[in-house]
Amino acid sequence: MKKVSLILMLAVFVMSAQAQKKKKASDIQAIKDMCGCYEVEFNFAETFSPIEDYEFHDNYRSGALEYVFPVEERKDKIVLQHLLVIGDTMIIKHWRQDWLYENTDLYSFHKDNTWKYQALDKNDVKGQWTQKVYQVDDGPRYEGTATWVHVDGKSYWEAKSDAPLPRREFSKRDDYNVMARENRHEITEYGWLHEQDNQKVLREDGEDKVLAWEKGWNTYTKTKDDKCAVAKEWWDEHEAYWADVRTVWDELFASKSTVKIKKKVNDKVLFMQLFVLQDELLAEDYESEKAQKEIKAVIQKYLDSEQRLTMN
Repeated sequence: MKKVSLILMLAVFVMSAQAQKKKKASDIQAIKDMCGCYEVEFNFAETFSPIEDYEFHDNYRSGALEYVFPVEERKDKIVLQHLLVIGDTMIIKHWRQDWLYENTDLYSFHKDNTWKYQALDKNDVKGQWTQKVYQVDDGPRYEGTATWVHVDGKSYWEAKSDAPLPRREFSKRDDYNVMARENRHEITEYGWLHEQDNQKVLREDGEDKVLAWEKGWNTYTKTKDDKCAVAKEWWDEHEAYWADVRTVWDELFASKSTVKIKKKVNDKVLFMQLFVLQDELLAEDYESEKAQKEIKAVIQKYLDSEQRLTMN
């Protein structure tokens, strides 16, 4: 009887392990399905406010050609880079999304360009994927963890995350300082959908005041790969530099301490400085060791005085 019970327990364990392996493979496929050349439409609209005399802002609509591709792929990590294609020749490095399986290290946005480290319990993230979203300069933006769902022919992932103001508003508004985001990524027949249900929040003295709710509907419609050929060529030339930028940031994140970034130094935002440095370093014989040292020097200027990068 004991032998039969042991065999049954072993069989259940094996079946569970196989199911988990199959589920993870489906997760990975869904993440990689976001890669390709896309016609993107960005749509945002404020929908409701609890404030009686709130003045609703105009809807926002924009479009772009965007190339999404993996720059790193390991057992429990997939890194996807986005590049904007402007006209026939101009490329703009856009946002980046890292996907980590059963990740326990999170940087949560607080407010005022400050992110606080948060350690998660491994039991709470079992089977989940963390999406870490980074700015165009590869600095932090927002992070959330949740389970990919595959049901009724659908594959989607959704999580809540606090974030800084979006680029479309951060230079135009100062009446709120946190966007409480609810992100949903769904793989579709045409490509994928990034759906958002956001709250625009004023966070002061530990209290949150919601100014308005916002709906976001961003569609990524696949188009011919050759439309993004210029982006692939651009990345081949710039890949080494941005790999070094990521390495420098990773050193900072490994400290697991609060990260605070200045909005401007000498009236310039960080991504402008890193883009200038990119062109300078790539105009000469590129050396990774030298590049990392200069990248650290630039980023260090934007960090709170208590955050120090090693300059070795």
